[in-house]
This record gives sequence, structure tokens and C-alpha cells, in this order.
Amino acid sequence: MTTVRGVPRLVVSGLSGDSGKTLVSLALLLAVRDRGLPVCAFKKGPDYIDSAWLAWASGRPARNLDTFLMGADIARASFVRHALATGLNLIEGNRGLFDGVDAAGTHSTAVLARTLGAPILLVVDARKTTRTVAACILGCQMLGRDVRIAGVILNRVSGRRHEAVLRESVESLCDLPVLGVVPRAAGDVLLPGRHLGLVPPEEHTGVDELGSRVRELMEGGLAINHILAIARGASAIDPAATLPAERDRHGGPAQAGGAGLRIGYLRDSAFTFYYPENLEAIEAAGARLIAISALSDRELPADLDTLYIGGGFPETHGVALSKNRSFLESLRLRAEGGMPVYAECGGLMLLSRGVRWQGRAHQMAGVLPFDVEVCTEPQGHGYTLLDVDRPNPFFAPGLALRGHEFHYSRILPERELPETACAVRRGTGSYAGRDGVTVHNVWASYTHLHALGTPEWAEALLGAAGRHAEARRARCAPDGADP
Repeated sequence: MTTVRGVPRLVVSGLSGDSGKTLVSLALLLAVRDRGLPVCAFKKGPDYIDSAWLAWASGRPARNLDTFLMGADIARASFVRHALATGLNLIEGNRGLFDGVDAAGTHSTAVLARTLGAPILLVVDARKTTRTVAACILGCQMLGRDVRIAGVILNRVSGRRHEAVLRESVESLCDLPVLGVVPRAAGDVLLPGRHLGLVPPEEHTGVDELGSRVRELMEGGLAINHILAIARGASAIDPAATLPAERDRHGGPAQAGGAGLRIGYLRDSAFTFYYPENLEAIEAAGARLIAISALSDRELPADLDTLYIGGGFPETHGVALSKNRSFLESLRLRAEGGMPVYAECGGLMLLSRGVRWQGRAHQMAGVLPFDVEVCTEPQGHGYTLLDVDRPNPFFAPGLALRGHEFHYSRILPERELPETACAVRRGTGSYAGRDGVTVHNVWASYTHLHALGTPEWAEALLGAAGRHAEARRARCAPDGADP
């Protein structure tokens, strides 16, 4: 494998979640684009909303890099495939710099930075503190001797005096440059949050003006030249792996052929949680993706071979979804008629009888014989490990699935609940230590899968679509004719 040089890159990390990483990342991307330089963004970990904002700011898809889901080699190979040779490749971290799945920090942002050989820009929430900020940064420097912290951004700074004390403490004690200052409360105003994180771009009421507001806020507040110099000084990177699709092209196991298949997927402001690689894997196999809106389309297209429903916020669109009865009825009839449907999280909610949220009940498609309630606290959050141990329309028993879940909703108890296909070894799942609800040819789970981490996912979707298409052709063929 040829070593790749000239990949300017930078990880934006923090001491914790909600430290201001996303606001700083958006400001950096916009500022670099304003200089006429190309930018590309990545998100560490399983995340849809931050990735959507990074895509908005960069003007191109933002891809997730996760060593738990896909392994270090595939994460590095994915970065190298999509990274730009000039400009800035920005990787936004998640949680705190060393926060992983265990006390050793396994699969943390620091691990990803080391995997990519990327310098780190550390964003620090400086509310109600001064010199202690330097102590926290010193601790990070001592703990992360195998990664390079190259600079600091001070967030939620109260004023000039506060900034001066912080800057002197950090630069004198940590020997690190302060490369940016963000005023207090700015991010909370510009990027409001709710359950699951930030409000997505598709639902942000001021998204058209947001770019100019971020630029005004950060005007003169970021040392762009210095930051770009750090990114350009990153060491050479060797991907050391090929992606699953590359292995297919070079003689490895091929995915199920998708030529002629029509795969529908719901894409509107209610359903936005799709990894680019998942959609690309479907198209790479030759299938055609059909975008459908559960909010405005009156029914499903008649010639779909499979329907893919990703996650999102059906609860915030409950009134509009429940009013679109013709679409919901079309979905119910097609599912009951045997069309394969693959649904994750928000898709599971749409397939339920109804969704209860904030004291209101919204009728859904009724494919799954239970109701779903959206709670005030997370009901499942983190990585998942599933063992497929029962027959189902998509995955072969014996397969192990690595995914993630983040849901505030839960399935309400029933006297009799549908069969499930998977035992949950890590995570919460749907109910009773199980996930992968199966009804008809439907799979509905709280677990999200990434196509690079689970290449069997695309094979399963295309395989189910192919079997359905073949069965439909057989039904339509004249008696005695070859379908």
C-alpha cells in the first residue's frame, strides 16, 4: 500500500461532551472555505446530527470514523479515500478526548487521532474557571503522550479579563498556543439542542442565516493561518487497509447483485439518519435508490423491491405523519403483502401503532402490534453487540452484528409481543434483551448498522429485495411461462 502524503488534517476534540466542538468545527470549516480553500469533514463515532451540520458547513458529505464499528484499518482507509490533498480535513471528536468504552479509553477520540496521525485542537469550556483550565490540559498532555495536542480553543469566555488570565495560564504552563476564543453562551443560541443532541439542520428555523451569524461571532477569534499550518504539518499516513467495496472490485467476495432492483428509502425532515456509505453500498451494487417522503408523498411507489427506513424524529413530526393516512395505509398494506422493510429506530416508531410524546398520541402505520412512548431520559445509548439467533428476512442466524443505539423511546408492554431475531450482548435493544423485531418481511431494530462495519448489511438488503422481485415476477408470469 502506497503511503499517502499531503493530507492536511486536524482533530477538534474537547474535555467533555458539550464543550463546543461542533460550533468550533463549523466556524473553522466556514472560515477556511471563505479563503477559497476546499474542506472535508468527518465525525468520530456513531453520530448523525453532528455529521449533518458538518456536511452543511463543508458543502460535501461528512463521514463517520469509528474504530469500534469498523476497526482502525477500515477507519483509516475510509479517511484516506475521502480526504482532500489540499485545504483542510477536519475530524470532529466525540465526548472527551480520552473517553472510550472502558477505563482504558478504548475507541476514544485520542485513539482515532493516533490512528490517523492527526494533531489535536482542544476545545475547553472555560466557564467559571481560569488557571484550573491549564491543569486539565496538562493532565491531557501527560495522559496522551502518544498523540499531539497542538493548540487550544477557549469556549464560553466571559470577557477580556477572563480571556487574558486563561491565555496566560495555558500558554505559560502548558506551552500551547491559544488559537481561538468563543464568547460565553454563543453556541447555545446559534445551535439549540433537544433530546438526542442538536436540532438537525433540516429542522433549524434559522439555518439560512446561520453561516453569517457564525462568521460574525468568530470574526477575528480564530488564528486560521496558525491552525492551517498545524493541519499541513501532519505526518504522512498509510491507510494499511482497503475498504469492503475495494475488495469486491479486486476479486474478493462480491455483494449480492443489485442490478435492476429498486430500493426505496424515506428521506425528509422526519427521517434523516442515514450514513452515506449505506446508501452508496446499495448504489454500488447496481440498485436504484428511490427517495420518498413520508410527509408529502401520498403512497409508496408501486414497483419497490425493498423499503429502507432510517432514524430521525417521527415524534416531532407526529401531527404531520399521522395526518398522511394514505401514505401510512400504503406502507401497512405493502408490508403485510410481503415487501421487505428494513427499519432502524425512528423507522421502528413509524411502523408501530402509535407514538406517544409530551402528552399526545400520534397514529402511525400499524405494521408492528405495539405502541411507542418517547421518554424524558435515554432508554438506550451506546454501542451494541447483537447475535442473530433466529430466522428473519435479512440476516443469517449465527451472524454477529456491531452497531449503536441512541433512543429516548421505548416499546410499551403488550400481552404478546412479536418475535425478535437477535440476542443483545451489549446494549438495550427493543425488549427482553432482544432486538430485531420481525413481522412479515419486516426487520425493525433500535440498533443502527454502518455498512463499512457490517458489509453483510448491504448484502442482506439487496438479497431480500432480489427475492421479493423474483417472487413478484413469478406471480405476474403467465401460467407455464418462464418468469
